[in-house]
Amino acid sequence: MKKNVMVLAVVLLGYSAFAAADEQSGHFKGKPSETLEAALSNFTEYNDKLAAILKQDKLNPVDMQNIHELTYTLENALEKINASMIELAALLEAVHVGSESGDTAATQAEGARYLDRARQMIK
Repeated sequence: MKKNVMVLAVVLLGYSAFAAADEQSGHFKGKPSETLEAALSNFTEYNDKLAAILKQDKLNPVDMQNIHELTYTLENALEKINASMIELAALLEAVHVGSESGDTAATQAEGARYLDRARQMIK
């Protein structure tokens, strides 16, 4: 019986925290990822947090709430990373077209922009 009361208390505590945060902000927003560098940092940091929670044998309601909250930051990071990958693909296409057409100036300029962005991805 005491175990059931403890479980209920944890569930209610987790729900209360969720409801309070949800009411204050409309919903969780997560940590923003306004730049690629911030997105990659958030992606690494919050994946590590997720891994630490998930390695437990059993997840309790507080763990589930923490996972729910940190996924917002991961979603923000992935949105920025995906947008950056689309930009990277466009830059690479410009390098491809420049090389195909023999436009050395465009190939060098777009190649430099492409490599700058690509190197940010693989730091």
